[in-house]
Amino acid sequence: MKGYRKVLIAVNGSMDVLHQGLHLAQDEKCWVTVVKVIPPNEGDLELVGIKNLDDLLDSGGQAAVDRINRTAKTEGALVKTRLETGEVHRKIVEVAEEERCDLIIMGAQKVKKGLMRLFGDNTVEKVIGSAPCPVLVVG
Repeated sequence: MKGYRKVLIAVNGSMDVLHQGLHLAQDEKCWVTVVKVIPPNEGDLELVGIKNLDDLLDSGGQAAVDRINRTAKTEGALVKTRLETGEVHRKIVEVAEEERCDLIIMGAQKVKKGLMRLFGDNTVEKVIGSAPCPVLVVG
């Protein structure tokens, strides 16, 4: 990982990518930004009778940010955390550009259905195809 100064770690459901990314970044003394992207709401939540929609939509994101910050503190790392909403691959690329990152670290997707891998959309491939910098995929 020689030569990288700013690293973006894109966190999905698992914290494994955060642990691995922090270890790699700490070895090189990099600045680290961690992004968690929440896909946009696709549906009419008013139909299910939820009164405080903002709290419902944000609770999962804020919990993820809190978990990221606790993990970074445990690892002894200082990180900048960003919670974004939108199409996951676009937001990851957008944050990498805004933060002027030299490297994006993200986890490999675990595909449960064989046909989904062939015909479904793959966030990792989309990020690799449009990233402004190299992408390191960790397992």
